[in-house]
Amino acid sequence: MSEQVSFSLRGRNPDVLTCIANLSNDEVFTPPEFANRMLDTLADAWATNGGPGLWADSSVRFLDPCTKSGVFLREITSRLTKGLAAEIPDLQKRVDHILTKQVFGIGITNLTSLLARRSVYCSKHANGPHSIAKAFPNDTGNIWFERMEHTWVEGRCRFCGASKKTLDRGEAFETHAYAFIHTNDIKTRVAELFGDDMQFDVVIGNPPYQLDDGGYGTSAAPIYQLFVEKAIDLDPRYAVFVTPSRWMAGGKGLDKYRERMLTDKRMRNIVDYPKLYEGFPGVKIRGGISYFLWDREHSGPCTVQTIWDGQPTGPAVARHLDAYNILVRRNEAVPILEKVRAKKEPTLDQRVSSRKPFGFATNFMGKPSPAGLKNPVKLFANQRGGWVDRKAIVVNPDWIDEWKVLMTAVQGTSAALETKFLSRPIIADPGTACTETYLVAGHFGSETEAVNYAKYLRTRFVRFLVSLRKATQHATRDVYAFVPDLPPTREWIDAKLYKRYGLIEAEIAFVESQVAEHDSELFDESASPEIEGE
Repeated sequence: MSEQVSFSLRGRNPDVLTCIANLSNDEVFTPPEFANRMLDTLADAWATNGGPGLWADSSVRFLDPCTKSGVFLREITSRLTKGLAAEIPDLQKRVDHILTKQVFGIGITNLTSLLARRSVYCSKHANGPHSIAKAFPNDTGNIWFERMEHTWVEGRCRFCGASKKTLDRGEAFETHAYAFIHTNDIKTRVAELFGDDMQFDVVIGNPPYQLDDGGYGTSAAPIYQLFVEKAIDLDPRYAVFVTPSRWMAGGKGLDKYRERMLTDKRMRNIVDYPKLYEGFPGVKIRGGISYFLWDREHSGPCTVQTIWDGQPTGPAVARHLDAYNILVRRNEAVPILEKVRAKKEPTLDQRVSSRKPFGFATNFMGKPSPAGLKNPVKLFANQRGGWVDRKAIVVNPDWIDEWKVLMTAVQGTSAALETKFLSRPIIADPGTACTETYLVAGHFGSETEAVNYAKYLRTRFVRFLVSLRKATQHATRDVYAFVPDLPPTREWIDAKLYKRYGLIEAEIAFVESQVAEHDSELFDESASPEIEGE
């Protein structure tokens, strides 16, 4: 084999792996440049161990447990091919050693397993005439894939939560029953696939993010956390994964996972890309993406860095991730939050209502007019308002005759709202209620208190603190947990709040760089109900 022949095809322009389209929301391909950033982080961590560099060590074993395009395995192989040149001068022997002894993958579908073999072996057949590997006895090589089935229990898969109704579709379709997570014993599973003596030093990948209708009606349930947990259970020297960042502050079914990650002192590095499309151009992953490096031998703070427009927003900072019950993503925000929390004031999550503040679901519209109702109550509902009889309100009926400040439970998806973080509040006067479309952010005995409170919610200071916990468009009561509950008898503006908490000039500038100024109107008239008969 000539030294000029590139098994990785990286000499081609453009690189084929930069051109392929993503197959679906759960099968997002990793751009080669991004994969190499992750590998650079891994190599830097390895270098602290002493001894030969990572790419000059012929004993290191790598596993991608969810390979799609094969980009991680391809780039690893490329680096090893250069790094092992001195130890194994013969190129063919070197490549055979790397591909048969060091680089392993598990395909997530039949199609992606073929693509991965094509990327790594230059042939979909590992032992074919065009393969750069000459020592494989079979055509799959070390990139394994076989169709697996879900284990259904009462209509759901016991391992991934997938819906039997959706994914039990017969042999003509992929099952998406990923081998790496459909097992009780991951070490036994790996031994079944690659041999009893297989211990991986590095597990790296970009797992499927979700399964459409993951056992929860029509919504999509996250699945990436299952791959991460299984990888850590394998007890490698390092685990390196890129995932959506929603786990840091929210996400359906991710509470236990978030707690596990934040309290695990073996988390060594997190590199965060909060800007939409920043990490994976053209792929809309709301809340951004991030990658982490987990180090089995590490015990201490984790280095956190944020990337925005391709550049670090500041120096990486080592901090303990479990300082709060969510991960505060921006290092610059931590000292501001510490100043706020130092006053030990109650917080707004204790004031803001939970879902269905009056017991009505989003699709409840009430009657179009008060006609025929003995004691009508105006209803704030989705799209058009309605009316409901007072006796039908059994949840929080004492709030009906108070002044209320309403906030939408879903705060929109526009670029503008992503920098405002909260929509404009709605003042609901006495004699009103609302559906689940809204939360009651506060209820008061006077209009003055309600107006003061609504103005407080519109300050940049409050919306900044909300932004630290708001990972998606959903704005449940939890996103208000960092916001002090200040007396609504006073009018609070940003200048007063900055002074109250001792923010210095640089901190004020950071707050205002992160949160857009609201327009001049105080209340969201577009969200007010249109009610016949008013």
